[in-house]
Amino acid sequence: MIPNSSRKRQRQRPPPPHHHASAIVEAFPHRTISESSQKLPRTSFSFNDPSTADVILRFFIDRSPFDSSNPSDSARHSDLQIYLHSRVISRAKYFSTLLSDRWQHQANNHNAGHDSRTIANCNNMFHLNLGVHDDPTVHLTVLQLLYTYDFPTVIASASTALEILPVALELLFEDCVKACVKFLEAVPWSEEEEKRVLSLIPLLREEESKELLARVSPGEDDFCEEMLHGLIEKAMYSQPNMAFVKVFVAKLLRDFSSRESARRVLERAFDANLRIVKESLEQYSSPDFRGDHNETEAIQRLHLHTAMTNGRHLLWLVERMIELKVADSAVKQWSEQAAFTVDLQKAFRDDAWRNIVPGLPAVMLRCTCKLASAVAAGTILSSRQEFAE
Repeated sequence: MIPNSSRKRQRQRPPPPHHHASAIVEAFPHRTISESSQKLPRTSFSFNDPSTADVILRFFIDRSPFDSSNPSDSARHSDLQIYLHSRVISRAKYFSTLLSDRWQHQANNHNAGHDSRTIANCNNMFHLNLGVHDDPTVHLTVLQLLYTYDFPTVIASASTALEILPVALELLFEDCVKACVKFLEAVPWSEEEEKRVLSLIPLLREEESKELLARVSPGEDDFCEEMLHGLIEKAMYSQPNMAFVKVFVAKLLRDFSSRESARRVLERAFDANLRIVKESLEQYSSPDFRGDHNETEAIQRLHLHTAMTNGRHLLWLVERMIELKVADSAVKQWSEQAAFTVDLQKAFRDDAWRNIVPGLPAVMLRCTCKLASAVAAGTILSSRQEFAE
């Protein structure tokens, strides 16, 4: 399922669930984690040892404004400060780059602009900030592994490996990534763990993900198609890292061994997204006014946003189908949407869409133009009647 290419894809550091981790110069209140965190075996440097440390790393809760979690949980973990050693944490490429002379020089040149990545060496002590989405326990575990390298003891279950792997990828801790992947290759997974593995595969290099993909796609067409369908859904609904995942899935589709399997999976996704767009516009064009006016207006806005979001997914699917020359069914379906066309016309006669989803007409027209252009160019074979209207 994975192309046998000798070219290595460069690791891209995935963001935390909502935002990128940031590193800034700042003076922080001195509140450190308890000594009870130092349970793992130590190297010549001790984890969280203020007497020898040259790096102060402060965790803060980097929460989305749409996150409904309890604010008291954030306060409990905010301003958590630990003492680290640059020689040790440089084993992770994220910290190695952050503490490099070149980065520090560039950061200091932007000092006046309060660059969020600015690093300063104050009294031989580096001050860093690292945003986390929630409880930083897993981040602390990965930082301890930079000191101990005791992967067999810490990574003792698939669930632990799946918790550690995203943080190791975030910090570009290659040895930890390899340890997690090797462990996952060797142990059984639950159904929920398999879904988490599939969600992480796009963030791994091709050579790292090869064995994991083999586990979830043993060769039968139905397994392969389910795996590919899951990756397509991940590409469309992966909010924090959508562009990168879409590039990965598009390449996987191009190199997929079975063109018919790729056709069936893309047609399945196309049908589902087209159905959502049609239903959303139908509900918008024929609203139920029996409720409160404000509630009705909010529901109408939701219908338009749903149509717009899935319309963009539909456009991406159309591009992939045309690229693989498997858009025959999509052309036929798109040309038979009389009721859908009426709903679109009703929606566009209402000026509300201009302020809510101004790009919706353009998305729908691009779908039509791309399919029509592919038919005109001979890329897709179609009957004469399909685009007659």
